Parts: sequence; C-alpha cells; structure tokens
Amino acid sequence: MSRYEYGIDFDGITALDFHAHIEIDSHGNRSLDDDLMAASERYFKSGAERTPSLDAVAEHYRERGMAAVVFTVDCAAATGHPANSIEEIADGAARHNDVLIPFGSVDPWQGKAAVDRARRLVGEHGVKGFKFHPSLQAFEPNDPRFHPLYAAIAELGVPALFHTGQTGIGAGMPGGHGIKLRYSDPMLLDDVAADFPELTIVLAHPSVPWQDEAISIASHKSNVHIDLSGWSPKYFPPQLVRAANSVLRHKVLFGSDFPVIQPDRWLRDFDRLEIKDEVRPLIFKENALKVLGIR
Repeated sequence: MSRYEYGIDFDGITALDFHAHIEIDSHGNRSLDDDLMAASERYFKSGAERTPSLDAVAEHYRERGMAAVVFTVDCAAATGHPANSIEEIADGAARHNDVLIPFGSVDPWQGKAAVDRARRLVGEHGVKGFKFHPSLQAFEPNDPRFHPLYAAIAELGVPALFHTGQTGIGAGMPGGHGIKLRYSDPMLLDDVAADFPELTIVLAHPSVPWQDEAISIASHKSNVHIDLSGWSPKYFPPQLVRAANSVLRHKVLFGSDFPVIQPDRWLRDFDRLEIKDEVRPLIFKENALKVLGIR
C-alpha cells in the first residue's frame, strides 16, 4: 500500500478546500444508500455530477490551481450501508498528491477496532486527519466511550473534522430517515476540546441553529477551528461573517462541500462578502496549513 506524502506546491496554489467528499469507489459503492443519496440530491439540487471519480476530482482541483482535503464517512453501524473504500481514497490521493490530501474515517461504534484502524490509516496509508458525522454515525461525540479514539487521533498528531449543525442528508424524508440533528450540536464538541486539549478539532459548516455556540467554542478553545463549507457564503449568518473578519480570522477555513457545492460557486459568492483583504488569504489557505501542521 502506498503511504501519502505531500507533493503540493503550497506557495503556488490559490486556495485549499478543506471539505471535499469522495462519494463513490472503483467498485461502484457509494457513500450513502440509494434512498439517502436520492434525498440528498433533491435537497442540494445535484444529479449525475454528484459522484465524480477520485481521478476526476483531482483534475477538477488541478485545473483551478487549488488543493483539496478529500474523504468519505464510515457510518456502517448506524445505517447498515458500508462506506466506499477509505483506503482507496488514501491511495488515490497518493497518486494525485499534487492536489489531494486524504482524510480517513472510522466508525466510532467499532470501539477498539476503530482505534486500530485509525492507526493503520495513518501509519500504512498516510491519512492526514479524520472526518466524523455525528448525526449520520448516530453518536454523541462527548460520550466517554469514544475517548480512546480521540486519544489515539491526538497521539497520531492529526486533526479531527466533525460535521456540525443541520444536515442535508435525510432532509425532507419522514423522520429525517431516523437521523438526529442533536448529535451535531457543537456544544458536545466543547467537552471533547476541553478533555483533549492536544486534539485539533475543526467544526464543519456554519453550525445553524447553533452558530453562536460554535463561535464561542472556537473563540474559547485554541484547539478548535471552523470550516465554512456546506453553505453558499451569501447565506452565512452575519455573526459568522463578523467573527471571520475579526476574532476568528486565524480560526476559519475555506471549504466548499464539493461536489454538492462547487468551489467556483463558493468563491464567487464569497467575493461579495465584506471580508478584509488581509483576512482572505488566511481563510483561503494559511489557516488550513496551520491546522494540518504544515506551517
């Protein structure tokens, strides 16, 4: 198996997208079951372009002079649907290490097996972080049962990216397909950040309806950051824009939520925000490089 090493010209790229999904593997296995994928496509108004291959994703970012963090989510215990191959994402990113940075994912309900797999994904496949989706994986992040997993990730020295706030997955379905939004309340991650100060945590997305809570956590905990993915910037809550321009200027990261939101659209809408000139490069790239331990 190939171990990933950075091949990115970090000075040459224009931006680093911290949030891009790989939703299909070479065997045709998608990240969600057919019902959830169809509901998500309706919610985001996406279609066939929803599942580009990893090679196509690499070319998409290469054409734009950008790099991207790529991942999927292992939610097999909660959904019964096996994840598309995480190892394949890591090894594919190694082939495209000039533009792609692989994150891993483990199912927290797998206990010690999840801890062991996290170590293998870093040691054998070179993943540079881990992605969690508490609502989709149906777990409360601050449950002490998951402490050994956080301790291992902190020891491995890589960040953990957690979905927060509302999710488009299951939106519009009866009962939201059983997906519970409360698991993605960022206040649950305040506990994790306090208990594991050596663990770098990124709160994914504007955390609506808990945006003020997310801002407070990122302001209070030096090890907590926010990525701005999943929403067009024209819909950002005003308090998030103010914080990104001021107290959180070194804590917020560009993320698109590719492929459901394209980086071209995100950047075009972001250009219309009143963001200070000196803050833009921090959001586009520099803050992400610090989170990844590159600078």
